[in-house]
Amino acid sequence: MRNIFAEALYKAATTNPDIFVVVADISPAGSMADFSRQYPDRFINVGVAEQSMIGICAGLALKGCQPFAYTIASFSLYRPFEFVRDDLGYQNLPVTVVGMGAGVIYSTLGGTHHTQEDIAVAGAIPNMQIIAPCDPLEVEEAVKYCAEQKNGPIYLRLGKSGEPELTKQAIEPWQFGRLRYLFRGTDICILSYGVVMKHANEVAKILLKEGKSVSLVSAHTLKPLDRENIENILSNHKKVIVIEEHAPEGGLSSRTKQIAWDIHAGCELHCFTLKDAFIHRYGGHDDLLAAHGISVKDILREIR
Repeated sequence: MRNIFAEALYKAATTNPDIFVVVADISPAGSMADFSRQYPDRFINVGVAEQSMIGICAGLALKGCQPFAYTIASFSLYRPFEFVRDDLGYQNLPVTVVGMGAGVIYSTLGGTHHTQEDIAVAGAIPNMQIIAPCDPLEVEEAVKYCAEQKNGPIYLRLGKSGEPELTKQAIEPWQFGRLRYLFRGTDICILSYGVVMKHANEVAKILLKEGKSVSLVSAHTLKPLDRENIENILSNHKKVIVIEEHAPEGGLSSRTKQIAWDIHAGCELHCFTLKDAFIHRYGGHDDLLAAHGISVKDILREIR
Protein backbone atom coordinates (compact mmCIF):
# COMPACT_ATOMS: atom_id res chain seq x y z
CA MET A 1 0.00 0.00 0.00
CA ARG A 2 2.78 2.42 0.88
CA ASN A 3 4.35 2.26 -2.58
CA ILE A 4 1.02 2.45 -4.39
CA PHE A 5 0.06 5.47 -2.29
CA ALA A 6 3.30 7.22 -3.30
CA GLU A 7 2.83 6.34 -6.98
CA ALA A 8 -0.80 7.50 -7.04
CA LEU A 9 0.04 10.73 -5.24
CA TYR A 10 2.98 11.44 -7.57
CA LYS A 11 0.72 10.87 -10.58
CA ALA A 12 -1.95 13.20 -9.19
CA ALA A 13 0.66 15.87 -8.40
CA THR A 14 1.94 15.95 -11.98
CA THR A 15 -1.42 17.35 -13.12
CA ASN A 16 -2.39 19.25 -9.98
CA PRO A 17 0.14 21.90 -8.86
CA ASP A 18 -1.85 22.47 -5.65
CA ILE A 19 -0.83 19.13 -4.15
CA PHE A 20 1.76 19.38 -1.36
CA VAL A 21 3.27 16.59 0.74
CA VAL A 22 4.35 17.37 4.30
CA VAL A 23 6.07 14.48 6.06
CA ALA A 24 7.40 13.94 9.57
CA ASP A 25 10.78 12.23 9.65
CA ILE A 26 10.03 9.93 6.71
CA SER A 27 12.87 9.27 4.26
CA PRO A 28 11.41 9.54 0.75
CA ALA A 29 11.85 6.45 -1.43
CA GLY A 30 10.48 5.29 -4.76
CA SER A 31 7.82 7.61 -6.17
CA MET A 32 7.92 9.76 -3.04
CA ALA A 33 11.60 10.41 -3.74
CA ASP A 34 10.69 11.27 -7.34
CA PHE A 35 8.10 13.70 -6.01
CA SER A 36 10.62 15.38 -3.70
CA ARG A 37 13.18 15.76 -6.51
CA GLN A 38 10.78 16.95 -9.20
CA TYR A 39 8.69 19.20 -6.94
CA PRO A 40 11.05 20.28 -4.14
CA ASP A 41 8.93 23.32 -3.34
CA ARG A 42 5.94 21.07 -2.69
CA PHE A 43 7.68 18.50 -0.49
CA ILE A 44 8.38 19.46 3.13
CA ASN A 45 9.99 17.26 5.77
CA VAL A 46 9.47 18.77 9.23
CA GLY A 47 11.42 16.06 11.08
CA VAL A 48 10.05 14.88 14.42
CA ALA A 49 7.63 17.81 14.65
CA GLU A 50 4.23 16.31 13.88
CA GLN A 51 2.31 19.30 15.24
CA SER A 52 4.17 21.49 12.75
CA MET A 53 3.29 19.03 9.98
CA ILE A 54 -0.43 19.49 10.65
CA GLY A 55 -0.14 23.26 11.18
CA ILE A 56 1.73 23.73 7.90
CA CYS A 57 -0.87 21.65 6.07
CA ALA A 58 -3.63 23.79 7.56
CA GLY A 59 -1.89 26.96 6.34
CA LEU A 60 -1.46 25.49 2.86
CA ALA A 61 -5.13 24.53 2.73
CA LEU A 62 -6.15 28.06 3.75
CA LYS A 63 -4.20 29.26 0.70
CA GLY A 64 -6.16 26.94 -1.58
CA CYS A 65 -3.70 24.05 -1.75
CA GLN A 66 -4.41 20.32 -1.40
CA PRO A 67 -1.94 19.09 1.25
CA PHE A 68 -1.20 15.57 2.47
CA ALA A 69 0.29 15.04 5.95
CA TYR A 70 2.15 11.73 5.84
CA THR A 71 3.88 9.63 8.47
CA ILE A 72 3.41 6.51 10.62
CA ALA A 73 -0.20 6.35 11.83
CA SER A 74 0.47 6.69 15.55
CA PHE A 75 2.43 9.89 14.88
CA SER A 76 0.18 11.38 12.20
CA LEU A 77 -2.91 11.33 14.42
CA TYR A 78 -2.12 10.80 18.11
CA ARG A 79 0.86 13.08 18.72
CA PRO A 80 -0.60 16.15 16.95
CA PHE A 81 -4.23 15.43 17.92
CA GLU A 82 -5.06 18.95 19.12
CA PHE A 83 -3.81 20.37 15.83
CA VAL A 84 -5.82 17.82 13.84
CA ARG A 85 -8.93 18.69 15.84
CA ASP A 86 -8.60 22.48 15.94
CA ASP A 87 -6.69 23.34 12.76
CA LEU A 88 -8.32 20.80 10.44
CA GLY A 89 -11.63 19.69 11.96
CA TYR A 90 -12.75 23.01 13.42
CA GLN A 91 -11.87 24.91 10.24
CA ASN A 92 -13.08 22.06 7.98
CA LEU A 93 -9.98 22.16 5.79
CA PRO A 94 -9.36 19.69 2.92
CA VAL A 95 -6.20 18.15 4.37
CA THR A 96 -5.54 14.41 4.10
CA VAL A 97 -3.89 13.00 7.23
CA VAL A 98 -2.23 9.78 6.10
CA GLY A 99 -1.72 7.10 8.75
CA MET A 100 0.74 4.57 7.36
CA GLY A 101 1.13 1.16 9.04
CA ALA A 102 -2.12 1.39 11.00
CA GLY A 103 -3.48 -1.20 13.39
CA VAL A 104 -0.79 -3.50 14.80
CA ILE A 105 1.23 -3.78 11.59
CA TYR A 106 4.30 -2.37 13.37
CA SER A 107 4.02 -5.40 15.59
CA THR A 108 7.59 -5.67 16.81
CA LEU A 109 7.84 -1.99 17.76
CA GLY A 110 5.28 -2.29 20.54
CA GLY A 111 2.32 -0.26 21.73
CA THR A 112 3.86 3.13 20.93
CA HIS A 113 3.64 2.26 17.22
CA HIS A 114 0.26 0.49 17.31
CA THR A 115 -2.87 2.39 16.33
CA GLN A 116 -5.60 0.27 17.86
CA GLU A 117 -8.14 3.06 18.39
CA ASP A 118 -7.42 5.51 15.56
CA ILE A 119 -10.82 5.22 13.85
CA ALA A 120 -12.59 5.99 17.12
CA VAL A 121 -10.28 8.95 17.72
CA ALA A 122 -10.56 10.38 14.20
CA GLY A 123 -14.25 9.58 13.91
CA ALA A 124 -15.08 11.65 17.00
CA ILE A 125 -13.81 14.82 15.30
CA PRO A 126 -16.60 16.77 13.58
CA ASN A 127 -16.13 17.13 9.79
CA MET A 128 -13.51 14.34 9.67
CA GLN A 129 -13.91 11.76 6.90
CA ILE A 130 -12.26 8.33 7.23
CA ILE A 131 -11.10 6.02 4.42
CA ALA A 132 -9.43 2.66 5.02
CA PRO A 133 -8.67 0.86 1.72
CA CYS A 134 -8.43 -2.92 1.82
CA ASP A 135 -5.85 -3.39 -0.94
CA PRO A 136 -3.52 -1.45 -3.28
CA LEU A 137 -6.26 -0.99 -5.90
CA GLU A 138 -8.51 0.72 -3.37
CA VAL A 139 -5.57 2.88 -2.30
CA GLU A 140 -5.35 4.25 -5.85
CA GLU A 141 -9.04 5.13 -5.85
CA ALA A 142 -8.82 6.71 -2.40
CA VAL A 143 -5.85 8.91 -3.37
CA LYS A 144 -7.72 10.14 -6.46
CA TYR A 145 -10.60 11.17 -4.23
CA CYS A 146 -8.40 12.81 -1.60
CA ALA A 147 -6.46 14.74 -4.24
CA GLU A 148 -9.59 16.46 -5.55
CA GLN A 149 -12.19 16.69 -2.76
CA LYS A 150 -12.93 19.93 -0.91
CA ASN A 151 -15.43 18.61 1.63
CA GLY A 152 -13.08 18.73 4.61
CA PRO A 153 -10.30 16.78 6.36
CA ILE A 154 -9.71 13.07 5.75
CA TYR A 155 -7.96 10.42 7.79
CA LEU A 156 -6.55 7.96 5.24
CA ARG A 157 -5.69 4.69 7.02
CA LEU A 158 -3.10 2.60 5.18
CA GLY A 159 -1.21 -0.64 5.62
CA LYS A 160 2.49 -0.92 4.88
CA SER A 161 3.68 -3.28 2.15
CA GLY A 162 3.01 -6.63 0.55
CA GLU A 163 -0.79 -6.54 0.72
CA PRO A 164 -2.49 -8.72 -1.94
CA GLU A 165 -4.91 -7.37 -4.54
CA LEU A 166 -8.37 -8.47 -3.44
CA THR A 167 -10.70 -6.23 -5.45
CA LYS A 168 -9.58 -6.85 -9.03
CA GLN A 169 -12.69 -8.94 -9.74
CA ALA A 170 -15.04 -6.95 -7.48
CA ILE A 171 -18.60 -6.79 -8.78
CA GLU A 172 -18.96 -3.14 -7.73
CA PRO A 173 -16.69 -0.12 -8.29
CA TRP A 174 -15.05 1.91 -5.52
CA GLN A 175 -17.17 4.88 -4.51
CA PHE A 176 -16.54 7.16 -1.56
CA GLY A 177 -19.19 6.77 1.12
CA ARG A 178 -20.60 3.48 -0.21
CA LEU A 179 -20.05 -0.10 0.86
CA ARG A 180 -18.61 -2.24 -1.91
CA TYR A 181 -19.54 -5.85 -2.63
CA LEU A 182 -16.56 -7.86 -3.82
CA PHE A 183 -18.90 -10.80 -4.37
CA ARG A 184 -22.48 -11.40 -3.33
CA GLY A 185 -24.34 -14.26 -1.67
CA THR A 186 -27.45 -14.78 0.41
CA ASP A 187 -26.59 -16.73 3.59
CA ILE A 188 -23.56 -15.06 5.18
CA CYS A 189 -22.11 -11.57 4.78
CA ILE A 190 -18.58 -10.69 5.88
CA LEU A 191 -17.88 -6.98 6.41
CA SER A 192 -14.29 -5.77 6.69
CA TYR A 193 -11.82 -3.08 5.67
CA GLY A 194 -8.12 -2.38 5.65
CA VAL A 195 -5.34 -4.95 5.67
CA VAL A 196 -7.31 -7.50 7.70
CA MET A 197 -9.59 -7.93 4.68
CA LYS A 198 -7.10 -10.65 3.71
CA HIS A 199 -8.37 -12.71 6.65
CA ALA A 200 -11.98 -11.96 5.72
CA ASN A 201 -11.33 -13.14 2.18
CA GLU A 202 -9.78 -16.40 3.42
CA VAL A 203 -12.75 -17.06 5.71
CA ALA A 204 -15.16 -16.36 2.84
CA LYS A 205 -13.36 -18.79 0.51
CA ILE A 206 -13.50 -21.58 3.09
CA LEU A 207 -17.20 -21.01 3.66
CA LEU A 208 -17.82 -21.03 -0.10
CA LYS A 209 -16.06 -24.39 -0.38
CA GLU A 210 -18.37 -25.68 2.34
CA GLY A 211 -21.36 -24.79 0.16
CA LYS A 212 -22.38 -21.56 1.86
CA SER A 213 -23.64 -18.58 -0.13
CA VAL A 214 -21.35 -15.73 0.97
CA SER A 215 -21.13 -11.98 0.46
CA LEU A 216 -17.81 -10.21 1.01
CA VAL A 217 -18.07 -6.44 1.48
CA SER A 218 -15.42 -3.74 1.73
CA ALA A 219 -16.41 -0.99 4.18
CA HIS A 220 -13.60 1.25 2.95
CA THR A 221 -15.37 4.47 3.96
CA LEU A 222 -15.93 4.46 7.72
CA LYS A 223 -17.10 8.06 7.98
CA PRO A 224 -19.57 8.85 6.59
CA LEU A 225 -20.69 5.25 7.08
CA ASP A 226 -23.09 3.75 4.55
CA ARG A 227 -25.86 3.06 7.05
CA GLU A 228 -28.46 2.26 4.40
CA ASN A 229 -26.45 -0.63 2.97
CA ILE A 230 -25.54 -1.94 6.42
CA GLU A 231 -29.26 -2.07 7.20
CA ASN A 232 -29.82 -4.01 3.97
CA ILE A 233 -27.03 -6.45 4.85
CA LEU A 234 -28.43 -7.06 8.34
CA SER A 235 -31.92 -7.56 6.94
CA ASN A 236 -31.03 -9.84 4.03
CA HIS A 237 -28.44 -12.26 5.45
CA LYS A 238 -28.91 -14.96 8.08
CA LYS A 239 -25.46 -14.36 9.54
CA VAL A 240 -23.29 -11.22 9.47
CA ILE A 241 -19.60 -11.23 10.43
CA VAL A 242 -17.57 -8.07 11.05
CA ILE A 243 -13.77 -8.38 11.05
CA GLU A 244 -11.69 -5.32 11.89
CA GLU A 245 -8.21 -4.49 13.14
CA HIS A 246 -9.42 -1.94 15.65
CA ALA A 247 -10.48 -1.66 19.27
CA PRO A 248 -13.98 -2.91 20.21
CA GLU A 249 -15.34 0.60 20.66
CA GLY A 250 -15.75 3.30 18.04
CA GLY A 251 -15.16 1.19 14.93
CA LEU A 252 -17.24 -0.70 12.40
CA SER A 253 -18.27 -3.42 14.86
CA SER A 254 -19.81 -1.09 17.42
CA ARG A 255 -21.56 0.91 14.70
CA THR A 256 -22.96 -2.25 13.11
CA LYS A 257 -24.24 -3.45 16.49
CA GLN A 258 -25.93 -0.10 17.03
CA ILE A 259 -27.63 -0.26 13.64
CA ALA A 260 -28.69 -3.87 14.24
CA TRP A 261 -30.32 -2.81 17.52
CA ASP A 262 -32.02 0.18 15.91
CA ILE A 263 -33.67 -1.89 13.17
CA HIS A 264 -34.34 -4.97 15.37
CA ALA A 265 -32.24 -7.14 13.05
CA GLY A 266 -32.97 -10.86 13.27
CA CYS A 267 -29.65 -12.16 11.91
CA GLU A 268 -26.76 -13.64 13.85
CA LEU A 269 -24.07 -11.00 14.33
CA HIS A 270 -20.46 -11.93 15.09
CA CYS A 271 -17.81 -9.22 15.58
CA PHE A 272 -14.06 -9.80 15.65
CA THR A 273 -11.92 -6.89 16.81
CA LEU A 274 -8.67 -6.20 18.58
CA LYS A 275 -9.03 -6.67 22.31
CA ASP A 276 -9.41 -3.75 24.68
CA ALA A 277 -5.85 -4.35 25.84
CA PHE A 278 -2.21 -3.67 25.10
CA ILE A 279 -0.88 -7.15 24.43
CA HIS A 280 2.78 -7.48 25.28
CA ARG A 281 3.84 -10.12 22.81
CA TYR A 282 6.74 -9.97 20.40
CA GLY A 283 6.05 -11.26 16.91
CA GLY A 284 4.95 -10.47 13.38
CA HIS A 285 1.70 -8.90 12.28
CA ASP A 286 -0.20 -12.18 12.07
CA ASP A 287 1.16 -13.17 15.49
CA LEU A 288 -0.26 -10.01 17.03
CA LEU A 289 -3.61 -10.44 15.29
CA ALA A 290 -3.81 -14.03 16.54
CA ALA A 291 -3.02 -12.86 20.08
CA HIS A 292 -6.01 -10.54 19.76
CA GLY A 293 -8.23 -13.41 18.59
CA ILE A 294 -8.20 -12.45 14.91
CA SER A 295 -7.06 -15.47 12.94
CA VAL A 296 -8.86 -17.48 10.28
CA LYS A 297 -8.96 -20.48 12.63
CA ASP A 298 -10.39 -18.48 15.53
CA ILE A 299 -13.00 -16.80 13.35
CA LEU A 300 -14.20 -20.07 11.82
CA ARG A 301 -14.37 -21.77 15.23
CA GLU A 302 -16.46 -18.96 16.67
CA ILE A 303 -18.98 -18.62 13.82
CA ARG A 304 -19.50 -22.38 13.62
